[in-house]
Amino acid sequence: MCPGSFDPVTNGHVDAISRAAALYDELVVAVLVNPGKAGLFDVAERMALIGEAVSGLANVTVDSFDGLLVDWCRSHDVPVIVKGLRAVGDFEYELQMAQMNRELAGIETVFLPTAPHVGHLSSSLVKQIARFDGDVSGLVPPRVNDRLVQITGGRP
Repeated sequence: MCPGSFDPVTNGHVDAISRAAALYDELVVAVLVNPGKAGLFDVAERMALIGEAVSGLANVTVDSFDGLLVDWCRSHDVPVIVKGLRAVGDFEYELQMAQMNRELAGIETVFLPTAPHVGHLSSSLVKQIARFDGDVSGLVPPRVNDRLVQITGGRP
């Protein structure tokens, strides 16, 4: 499973999901429900946007989770978490999480380095660019771009 906030899903996420889907018979993309954090998109819309972006991948499903990721994995018999890594800072944080997830539930984590052409992307940067009327059409799937333009009043 590939967990994340995906607020919004970027071309970097889609690349990592596509590559992970090629490694496993089934892949679940799981959107974190975090009631303490107001997202730009609600969870249902994030799930729909991801579903549309990966609709060509027959072995990928989209779900959501709250609470501990390892609890969701255990209840769905998911033995592996796949995490994309952009930079050393990601690795330091994700390694600690991977070690804790293994300690808590025996769930393994596989790290997938981002492809160079999308390694600079993050949802936070995309939102910031869109809020300042920047063109993010090359950074996100087309439907995500359309929604960002609607929400921010930015350029098409």
